[in-house]
This record gives sequence, structure tokens and C-alpha cells, in this order.
Amino acid sequence: MTTNGPCIIILAAPSGSGKTSLAKRLLSEFPTAFFSVSSTTRPPRDHEKDGVHYHFIGADAFRKAINRGRLLEYEEVYPDCFYGTLKSEVDRSSPKAPILLDIDVIGALKVKEEYGERCLALFVQAPSLEELEARLIARGTETPSSLETRIEKASLELTFADQFDHVLVNDDLDEAAKKMNEIVRSFLASR
Repeated sequence: MTTNGPCIIILAAPSGSGKTSLAKRLLSEFPTAFFSVSSTTRPPRDHEKDGVHYHFIGADAFRKAINRGRLLEYEEVYPDCFYGTLKSEVDRSSPKAPILLDIDVIGALKVKEEYGERCLALFVQAPSLEELEARLIARGTETPSSLETRIEKASLELTFADQFDHVLVNDDLDEAAKKMNEIVRSFLASR
């Protein structure tokens, strides 16, 4: 049993799989766990606060953080629009205060590779691509073009599911949350 050093729980999923709902349930079930605040170069939206919703930094500062090795993972979504996880966020975690990362699939695999057994990587998926598409349509936020892009990305992301520690099929939120909590409880007990 390891009692010190970072302790990481990752939820990664295609958009529309229910990852955010499961993250809220996890944080409710494990009150000492805390959510990792990602960094981004995009400007804050009206309701967002720096250090709460994201760490908002400029593109040059983000590139410096990359060059100095301060990011665990990052992605340039489009030119000069970066998202990433600072190592300093993860360094604050421990088995008594695990950190929850809600990140993209490729970033999750990078973190898992770096932290190995100190990291529990959970892949969340809808029961089918058809169900995922129906969920995205029900949100009412997608254009036909953005919906097609999200479904194509989801198809690609699903090919990485077997590289995660566990796959949670979210066909019933309560059941998926129950299974997730059991897995997390077992992981934390082993740390």
C-alpha cells in the first residue's frame, strides 16, 4: 500500500456519455477528493472565474509551461487555443485527497502512462453510438456539422477504451455511478 505521492482518478469519455454527471456523483461520494482545474488559453465566459473553472493564461505563457515541462497533458484544439493539466494540480493530491481529472481520452492515456499505479483511468461510454447521438441531439446544442464531428470523434475515442483500467457503460446513471464508486473505493483502499 502506497500512502504518499499523487493519487489520480481520471474520467474520460466521448462527449454525451455522461462523464460530467458521473464526476459530480464521484465528488459527492468521496468528499476528500477534489476536482482538477484545467488550464486554457481561451478567454473566460461571463460566469467563469480564474482558478475555479479554469486557469486562464495566454498562449505564450501556455507554450512556456509546455517547454518547462509544467503540463502533464495538453491539446491545441485550434491555433492558439490550448487546454491542459498542470502538474502542480496533481502534485497536491494524495490517497487521502485524490484528484479527479475530467480530460480527453488521449490526455488520459498520457497521464496513466506517467503515473501508472498511482492513477485509476476510467473510460465512460454510452451503450451505443446511436444512443450517444440521441443524447447529443437531446442537448439541443449541436448543429448538424458539429454533431457529425462529435460522432466521428467518439468513434475514434472508443477505439482506445481497452487501454483504460475499467470501462463504464453508462446506460443507467445510478448503476454506472454505483459501479464507479465501487471501483474507486477499491482503488483508494489499495493506496
